[in-house]
Amino acid sequence: MSKTVTLRLNDKIYNLFRNLAESENRALSNFIETSVLRFIENSQFVDEFEMTEIQNNQDLNRSLKRALKDVKEQRGRFVE
Repeated sequence: MSKTVTLRLNDKIYNLFRNLAESENRALSNFIETSVLRFIENSQFVDEFEMTEIQNNQDLNRSLKRALKDVKEQRGRFVE
């Protein structure tokens, strides 16, 4: 179910968003929602090139496997 959110923007930002939304023939709310979702996807997930680099990094993978083993054996502690 959709939710309504109130967002306070200064005039300069509002006009920028409105103009960009109009240039893409979108409603302002749709433009903001889509832009935020793209930002989250780009900042939270790695692309295929980064994943290949991670998978090919042998030192990193050995370290991750050791860490997973330590977690399973309940070794170590959380530091706040």
